[in-house]
Amino acid sequence: MDFASLSTLLPYVGIGFAAQLVDGALGMAFGVICNSLLVGVLGVPPVLASARVHVVECFTTASSGLSHLYHRNIDKRLFLKLLVPGVIGGLMGAYLLTSIDASVIKPFVLGYLALIGIYLFGYGLFWPPKPREAKHVAPLGFVGGFLDAAGGGGWGPVVTSNLLVQGVEPRKVIGTVNSVEFFLTIAVSAMFIAHIGIADLAGPTLGLIIGGVVAAPLGAYAARHIPVKPMLVFVGVVLSATSLFGIWKALGW
Repeated sequence: MDFASLSTLLPYVGIGFAAQLVDGALGMAFGVICNSLLVGVLGVPPVLASARVHVVECFTTASSGLSHLYHRNIDKRLFLKLLVPGVIGGLMGAYLLTSIDASVIKPFVLGYLALIGIYLFGYGLFWPPKPREAKHVAPLGFVGGFLDAAGGGGWGPVVTSNLLVQGVEPRKVIGTVNSVEFFLTIAVSAMFIAHIGIADLAGPTLGLIIGGVVAAPLGAYAARHIPVKPMLVFVGVVLSATSLFGIWKALGW
């Protein structure tokens, strides 16, 4: 690999590193962080950004899912309730994203990511959540899968955070949601590759994978030593600011 290729790859390595560091600490937000930086800062078309993120997540969620399976962190009933609606929602979201012109969809994707940032900011301010009975799991899976594919991320912030707020055991929530995400990312990645091919994914996707792999051990360390509340607030502010900056650029203000 020559210097020019390496310099082109480095921004993606940095994005993968930052996103995995946060995801390791919170158990969520890899997709939304990657996508907001790819679309909002680097100007990557939303469909390419979402495709790259989901291909990377095929690797990260496989590793995570196997780990949770080994440690018995998966609730089988919750897994089945989320799986089919989540995959169906993801396929519909991916199809929608590949069917709309990038210049039209970009402000909406960034607007969605900004709202996720605001949501995480508020979620962090009121952490920890008050326990409540889990309800409407299947619709939550469908909405989470759809928004994850169409918005380039959000499965964790939408599904994990809502189940935690409803009072489901945190260990089971994180393990089950991460395991379902593997099947979701496989389905969504296949849909994207079928529509746009694999050629445009290779280099940048490799950079995201490298950054994520390097950050994984540090993310595990962060999960043990960094408090959840300030991390959620920080991520919410960064996501909102990055996405709003992207909207400003996309609209030419």
